[in-house]
This record gives sequence, structure tokens and C-alpha cells, in this order.
Amino acid sequence: MRSTFYDVKLRKKVEVDVTEKVVYGDAGKQRFALKGKTEDGRNLTKFVSKADFEKADV
Repeated sequence: MRSTFYDVKLRKKVEVDVTEKVVYGDAGKQRFALKGKTEDGRNLTKFVSKADFEKADV
């Protein structure tokens, strides 16, 4: 699955493959994120809604 992430180093949006889904926080205050990797090996993180998190096919 590909998704659009904001690359801070390049200061623009890039489209990369999603490598994993991660849940941060405790049971009542969870945040959902998708992780990706750029072509040069840098990690990118994008926080998404729970609905988008569940739709992600990783």
C-alpha cells in the first residue's frame, strides 16, 4: 500500500510504501500511525484516524 507522507528534510510531500502500522498511547488515549521508508532509508511517520488505520492493508 502506498501513502503520502510529509518529508521534513525535503520539505515536500512524498508517496512511499507503508511498512507498518503502530499504535501509541494507553487504552483510552490511543494514536494511530503509519510508517514508511524513503528511497535513501529515512523513516517517515504519519498519524491517521482510526478508520484510516483499520483500512490500511499492511
